[in-house]
Amino acid sequence: MPYKERDITKMYYTMGEVSAMFDVNQSLIRFYEKEFDVLTPKKNKKGNRYFTPEDIENLKIIFHLIRDKGYTLQGAKDQLKNDNGNVRDNQRVIDSLENLKKFLLEVRNEL
Repeated sequence: MPYKERDITKMYYTMGEVSAMFDVNQSLIRFYEKEFDVLTPKKNKKGNRYFTPEDIENLKIIFHLIRDKGYTLQGAKDQLKNDNGNVRDNQRVIDSLENLKKFLLEVRNEL
């Protein structure tokens, strides 16, 4: 039976990791935290923010709506409130397609 590596997922991501993940300034993430109720990072006594994987998924959805779809902030808020899981399902499909593309590119480079 071949050895399969487990995917190691973190429970919390720091603000620096999240800003590097999305290639944006930390101030933009703090701004989105104030604007969108779905973003609720944990804060320690010093005030450092720790984002859960659910917060990361919500940020992906917000960035997709604002950057890719061209929604305004209010439009993105309304879309998240009125959504019955469609945006979340679409984001999961986009993520799986990006992972598939990454895998296929790796295979092509190894040939």
